Amino acid sequence: MNQTEQITEAWIEDFHGTETMRTVLKQCVYFSVLSGVNIEKILLTMREDGELPARDKKQGIKRLEELRNRLLSRKFVVGTPSIRKRESGKPDILYIEKDIRDHVLTKKIREKYSGTEVKYIDHYKDIFYHPSPDKNGLILAKNRNPKLLPGAPVCHDFEEKYFYYTSLATGCLYDCEYCYLKGMYPSGDQIVYVNIEDTFSETEKVLKEHEAYVCISYDSDLMSLESFTGYVEQWNEFVREHDGLRVECRTKCARTDLWRKMTPCDRMIFAFTLSPQEVIRRYEHRTPSLGERLACIREGMEAGFTVRLCFDPVIAFPGWEEEYDRLIRDVTDSLDPDGIRDVSVGSFRIPQDYLRQLRRREPDSAVVQYPFVNEDGVCRYPEELHLQMCEKVVQGLKRFVPEDRIYLLADRKNQGKDKRGKNT
Repeated sequence: MNQTEQITEAWIEDFHGTETMRTVLKQCVYFSVLSGVNIEKILLTMREDGELPARDKKQGIKRLEELRNRLLSRKFVVGTPSIRKRESGKPDILYIEKDIRDHVLTKKIREKYSGTEVKYIDHYKDIFYHPSPDKNGLILAKNRNPKLLPGAPVCHDFEEKYFYYTSLATGCLYDCEYCYLKGMYPSGDQIVYVNIEDTFSETEKVLKEHEAYVCISYDSDLMSLESFTGYVEQWNEFVREHDGLRVECRTKCARTDLWRKMTPCDRMIFAFTLSPQEVIRRYEHRTPSLGERLACIREGMEAGFTVRLCFDPVIAFPGWEEEYDRLIRDVTDSLDPDGIRDVSVGSFRIPQDYLRQLRRREPDSAVVQYPFVNEDGVCRYPEELHLQMCEKVVQGLKRFVPEDRIYLLADRKNQGKDKRGKNT
């Protein structure tokens, strides 16, 4: 019996626990081990305060909720999680679908990675869904369904009537432990769909019917791929040529050369995900530092580009309050609020099926192994914690930007709607 099982079995009776409650308690214990939190000290304190043992199952459920919240209290931290270091680099192998071997972008990427092993394949799924653990692959493929897709209800819609997303690449060069893509797909390989012209054609069809708000960087970070795809620059030109189109490019990238290559367009929105440096250091591997991201944002705004700040997802970890206070101070000290279009705020959430796969991919990640609550198939932080986190970020931001420029993902019972300023 390992440490997690020993602690779980020693304390489950204090909660009048069912098998479901046993599973939750075990997850709490596992999270505490990974986070360096002394959960037994928390439990002993609850017992000394008369909160445990619980009188019955109903009270046991409440005490379990209290335990979840106390896991993030700084005074119980006795250690720090291990820091995983990974280096990025060029792909070990290029997989190229035979149908697009002569595409102009295929040739460009082959030239960039000359000397890299090349293997021709019939369909990207033959590789992407059967990944090689010994190969870091880049797959060049054709997007056979380049249509715009409806935006997901767990994403910010920014009160846009016609909210879409499209995928030009799948997988990411970065390695954020909590990334939902690790729950969606079994592979760490990257796919680039070379036929961007077909996506443009489909977008033009939609624009003949009505205006559109399109997110182009949900399934990858397109700015990080720009050196060999040129997709961000092409989208910027496409937006400038099509009235009624607004595009969001979400990124954690900090490259500044693009600001000197493109002409600003107020309908091309560059949305930068910002996290405390401690979150970046521990959980957002390979990504630029907070300082690098802020420098990139500042240069972009000075060049006239439209910028959105995304405090999403807000991540809970021991000491999160102090770190998010520091993040907001860093942002307000570095950026001119007049240059910011708007700000989005949302706490971490993920479909339950994705979380199950993500936990298999990241078994030693504290941020992934937190004991989330499951609400209608979406795993989230407990309601009290969710509200506390969002309120802290929003209140800090309201001293920096007007309240009507702050978008919160709506209340959990009406998750598909954004609300401005007022916490829900």
